[in-house]
Amino acid sequence: MKVEFAPLSVPMQRRLQTASVVQWVFSFLGLAQCCTAAFIALFFTRFWLVSALYAAWWFIDREKPSKGGRRINCLRNSIVWRYMRDYFPITLVKTAELDPRQNYLMGFHPHGVLAAGAFINFCTEASGFSTLFPGITPHLMMLSLWFRIPFFRDYLMSGGLVSSNKESASYVLKRPEGGNTLAIIIGGAQEALDARPGSYTLLLKNRKGFVRLAIEHGTPLVPIFSFGENDLFEQVRNPKGSWLRQLQHRLQQIMGISLPLFHARGIFQYSFGLVPYRRPICTVVGKPIPVQRKHRPSEEEVDRVHQKYLNELCNLFEEHKAKYNVPEDKHLEFI
Repeated sequence: MKVEFAPLSVPMQRRLQTASVVQWVFSFLGLAQCCTAAFIALFFTRFWLVSALYAAWWFIDREKPSKGGRRINCLRNSIVWRYMRDYFPITLVKTAELDPRQNYLMGFHPHGVLAAGAFINFCTEASGFSTLFPGITPHLMMLSLWFRIPFFRDYLMSGGLVSSNKESASYVLKRPEGGNTLAIIIGGAQEALDARPGSYTLLLKNRKGFVRLAIEHGTPLVPIFSFGENDLFEQVRNPKGSWLRQLQHRLQQIMGISLPLFHARGIFQYSFGLVPYRRPICTVVGKPIPVQRKHRPSEEEVDRVHQKYLNELCNLFEEHKAKYNVPEDKHLEFI
């Protein structure tokens, strides 16, 4: 006898969607601290052996974030991420085919405050990455700092996140069997300080390391623009030269991460809180830019490919902006 379950009501679906987003926000704002606290606290209880064994495992496994990570497909396919996808909602759009016999380097723009689009599209299967790009395994780079946190590092790697260093990038891009893509949020943590609704400013003008990396491995570059990424949160005004911006830059230099002061809605009210607004995100994947391999490219060669990448990213933005309610007079600005 087949048992059929009644579909969830719309209010219940919305509650589950909100809960999934709350746990995701918490995972980046508080879970790291909780994992560290738990690891230390266990040493002072009868369960001290748990932390001791994990510390030994951690030492043995310390290079794994730079060696492709350790994805767990059942976690990537969790229903929690589908609820999170539907909260905004988040959509992944393909504009060109990717050959599974090749590796690719994807540039993701913009960072936004918490990079929600990058996480859902590349660290989960909620938006159907494997269906859109069969035979391609996605990896997303994240600051190496986060992989130094016990337990939390394993949570990050389960989704396909890898450490943001050259060794880690080379490990993915040089795999001879192909079928791997490395997604890099080019603007990084610093770009998050300019993430606010209606902003199309990208920290990209002098960021050329990813281009040099692509040339050294002969890896095609794929530009990506995530429409709506900057619309999820409001941010406290912090113009360049202000005391707040100077403090944020100083903290970034010390800690390696930026600290944008953001706010949006609450869990039970819509006036103030840390839960992102329900605003759609549409991540558009552009066509690959062929790159000729050269072990030691000159500055001129890097500049030429970098300019071509900027042009293709602009074309991608201009071609699709009308579909996602971007005003005609808005254009990308590179700083």
